[in-house]
Amino acid sequence: MDGKNNTNLSDFVLMGLTDSEEIELVLFILFLLIYLITVLGNAGMVLLIHLDPQLHTPMYFFLSHLSFLDLNYSTVITPKTLENLMSFPTYISFEGCLTQMYFFMSLSATEFFFLSSMAYDRYVAICNPLQYPVVMSKTLCHTLITASYVIAFSESFVVVLCISTLHFCKSNVIHHFFCDTTPTLILSCTETHDIEIMIFILGGSTLIVSLITVSVSYVCILTTILKINATSGKRKAFSTCASHLLGVTIFYSTIIFTYLKPSKSYSVGKDQIASVFYTIVIPMLNPLIYSLRNKEVKQALIRVIRREESARHLR
Repeated sequence: MDGKNNTNLSDFVLMGLTDSEEIELVLFILFLLIYLITVLGNAGMVLLIHLDPQLHTPMYFFLSHLSFLDLNYSTVITPKTLENLMSFPTYISFEGCLTQMYFFMSLSATEFFFLSSMAYDRYVAICNPLQYPVVMSKTLCHTLITASYVIAFSESFVVVLCISTLHFCKSNVIHHFFCDTTPTLILSCTETHDIEIMIFILGGSTLIVSLITVSVSYVCILTTILKINATSGKRKAFSTCASHLLGVTIFYSTIIFTYLKPSKSYSVGKDQIASVFYTIVIPMLNPLIYSLRNKEVKQALIRVIRREESARHLR
């Protein structure tokens, strides 16, 4: 298994999270529960926003796409992780590994752009409320979503295409629970410096553009909120941004901790814990963050349930 002198490996072995069967069983049950909550929460959010006309606003338009993204983001990683926990060794084909890596990178980058768009939406809503319907038009909203997907998927395609040209002759054992870039590049017997630089530049530029957009938006929002005299007005303005700011902070901090460093500094334990958080836990947290503290979502849910009950009675 190790030390194959083969430049065209047919498969890789995912080492997973632990060697203990007892811990594996606990993690399997925990991750399965998290995945079910993720699917129900995100699919439910998309459905609720679609069914309730009062949620057909730019803010909830972006939120529905974020939920759809998180649903797919989790599905790219979690099912294979569950398989890994129940069977060892877990094999993944070379093509399957690159495919998982591609969609993981693409969806991660897309989420950065989505969070930036949501921050800009909040900025316009709070700082320029009278211009909000004009500025945040359907055309702009659809353009932002489309551009996010196109840029993220294009960047990721270039990276994965370059990785596919590498020769893997050191080993086919990936010390991770999914095909991430850093633990995969470590296995290459070809020089990876240029690819690492390219990943750093593309990933760093995506992060910086997103971070600047979010930071500037929230500095302007905070400045505007502090100028509001009424306490109720300040509270309402803060409440509309608090959920998004919390989601942004959690996602950005774990990504920065994991990726903005050389591959040689990769740490199996620490990086795997961070990876579990942003690949499995965060997609579950997002619908909870954006719904539990949101009166509009709760009211929309009540309206949809009552409407369904009324329709059932009429039948």
